[in-house]
Amino acid sequence: MSIEHIVILLFIGYIIFTIDTKKENFPVPSVLILLGIGLAFIPFFESVKLTENTIYHIFLPAVLFVSAYQFPIKDFRQNANLIISLATIGIILNVLLLGYLISVISPISLAGAFVVAAILTPTDPVSVVSIIKKATGNEEVASMVEGESMVNDGTSIVLFTTLIAIATREKGFSFSAFLGDFLLISLGGIAIGLFCGYLVSKIVHYSHYRNYQIMLSIILAYGSFLIAEALHVSGVLATVASGMMISFEYGRAIKEDHFRESLDGFWEIVENSLLAILFLVIGIEITEYLSLNYWLYAIIIFLFMIFVRFVITYAVTKVIAPLSWRYNLLISWAGLKGSMSVFLVLTLYAKSASGINSDWIVGVSFTVILLSLTIQSLSMAPISRWLLK
Repeated sequence: MSIEHIVILLFIGYIIFTIDTKKENFPVPSVLILLGIGLAFIPFFESVKLTENTIYHIFLPAVLFVSAYQFPIKDFRQNANLIISLATIGIILNVLLLGYLISVISPISLAGAFVVAAILTPTDPVSVVSIIKKATGNEEVASMVEGESMVNDGTSIVLFTTLIAIATREKGFSFSAFLGDFLLISLGGIAIGLFCGYLVSKIVHYSHYRNYQIMLSIILAYGSFLIAEALHVSGVLATVASGMMISFEYGRAIKEDHFRESLDGFWEIVENSLLAILFLVIGIEITEYLSLNYWLYAIIIFLFMIFVRFVITYAVTKVIAPLSWRYNLLISWAGLKGSMSVFLVLTLYAKSASGINSDWIVGVSFTVILLSLTIQSLSMAPISRWLLK
């Protein structure tokens, strides 16, 4: 991708974000995806490619950091049990049930079906959170959806990696080994993120210039991610934990308000710029995989996905924090797929995994992601109003 491509994509993103001044009824990622599909037919954009490493090492750390930094700590405390349950036990149950249903209607093995389920389990409610808030004024549901999304990204990577190894017969499945790996990777990433966030919150006092303090936040976002990855634990959870830790530390110090204002301004620009490029390029990238052969499977799997998420969400909330069916349905519908699912699909494609029908999985997964990003987000505002009127 050349500098000319980047500038043009940013300009298109600027136009779309400018139209979306009220952040209501206008899901920007969906529009960007559809525009990206259109751009794929223009020869100038033929050389634009998106790799799993680009998403994972460039886009995700920044997007996750700003989401975690801006996520209210009080909301996380209030809904911590539900958020963590949905992002751990909930996501595992989701993969098991969805994977079984996929295996019933698809030409792939049960192991391959679980891989598809792992790809389609992480949520990415980038645009729908603001739509829920605007459409209903209910920030509690929006916080649950956003909080779950931040945490379940790390869980989904661990599940996906384990299931790929099983599906390709690289190793057998052992529940104790899986649980040990899961806890080590997850808790290790969180510990590194908390430590880095706390350390930076103290170091920042040595510089009174806002620009240098912002530079330090960039180092924190990517540094915590890279350190965790180098130690073979979750870089995703490390970045999330570091963002929440620095937010917590500055939330306790009134004198740091000026720093938060500068940080908010900088990272909002970074987030919008990265999201504009990311979703436009996703649209360009997935176009070649949208074969008519996959659409029937994709539509059925999309319906399964919504149904399974509602069942699991209802079951988990029934035990942790009982919610009405309206709240559960809204949380389920808001769990649309996005950048993490695309990363997992591209990772599978790059592996050229033997033992599973990877071409079918890639084609169907990309089609389901497109359905999710368009149907769920475009209908989010009316459904929110109907459920919480």
